[in-house]
Formats: sequence, structure tokens, C-alpha cells
Amino acid sequence: MKMLLNLIRVFAVVFIMPAMAVPHGEQELAELPYYGSAEFTPHWFKSDSPELADFHQVPEFSFTDQQGESVTLDTVKDKIYVASFFFTSCPGICPRMRSQLSKVQNEFLNDDDVIIISHSIQPGNDTVEVLQQYAQKNGIEAQKWHLVTGEREQIYALARNAYFANEDLGEFVSNEDFLHTENLVLVDKNRHIRGIYNGLNNTSVTNLITDMKLLMSAK
Repeated sequence: MKMLLNLIRVFAVVFIMPAMAVPHGEQELAELPYYGSAEFTPHWFKSDSPELADFHQVPEFSFTDQQGESVTLDTVKDKIYVASFFFTSCPGICPRMRSQLSKVQNEFLNDDDVIIISHSIQPGNDTVEVLQQYAQKNGIEAQKWHLVTGEREQIYALARNAYFANEDLGEFVSNEDFLHTENLVLVDKNRHIRGIYNGLNNTSVTNLITDMKLLMSAK
């Protein structure tokens, strides 16, 4: 009996302990996939893979945030960011998404390499002044979280063609209907989409924060 117990202890030390000791960041599957289409099929590339040269990237854009400042590609240069869509008078999912995004803001408040960009889908109503009041009311920090307005056509084109917030993810029938999606899109420092998350779900937003830290730790 004693011999059997000793064999069990040896097995635990030799086989189980090394597996538990492997840091998460060193596992082969720790890297995040890349996404390049509305189907969100994952592509597993190395960061220096030649396939990335022609892979989908978020294109140029130009908006104005709650401070009246321009938000362009220069704003996100060498930064990780989360993109979302909302409107200030939204009584439904937007307040819940805002609450979840506040967790992201607070987690990375002192990290200059991370920002949030929330695009108004009703830019005609959400002027700079309205966005500023909304930000002040809801504890949104301007240096971390940009609430942006601009030309409606550009916002919708970017949502559908760059972030793939289309009928599979949001709710609209035609170009006259406003897009409304609860999804949060994670974009890396090279403007590649690396994840999509349900902005109403605690676990999904926790995963978003974890993945953001993973991107930050990547070389």
C-alpha cells in the first residue's frame, strides 16, 4: 500500500506540477487571432507573418470628440483601442454598455497605450456639446475615452465595412435605419481587429480586458 502511495506522489510531482507551472503567456495558444471579414473567421498569424501585409485594417477616419478635438489615425497610432457604437439618448442597451466600458476605462486609466472610441450613430443629435454633457454626467475621461461625432455616412461605412457591425451583429434593414449593436471591437496597434465581445456581458468584457493585457504584453 505504501509503495502505491509513493508511486502516486511521484506521478503528481513529475507530471502534474510542470503543467501547473507553465505561465499563461508562454503557452502556444496565448496569441490572439486576426479577423478580416464579417464572418469573424479567426486567422492565426505570427506578428511578422507576410500575410498581414494585405490583411484587413481599419482605414483612415476623421471624427470630432466631446472636447472638440479631432480623432484620426494619428490618435490611435501605436495604441490598442476598443471601438463601440451608441447614442446619448439611447434608453436600452447603451447605458449597460457604458457601464461595462467604464470597467475598461478604469482598468487602463493610467495607461497611455489604450483608448476607447465610441461612435455616435445619431451624429445629427449628438453634437460636441451634447457629447461633452454626456461625458461629464457619466464619468467619462476625455484622455481615455473619446465620444465621437461626424458625418453620418462615414460613421456607418466605418461600422459596416471596417468593424463589420452589420446585420449579423446589429439591427438595421436599410441605409436609412440606424445601426445598433452591443458588440465591442478590439483593435491592435497595427489597426488589425483582434477580438469582438458582447458589451452587455460581464464575462465577455472580462475577457476583453484580459485580451487587451495580452496584446500589451506582446512584442
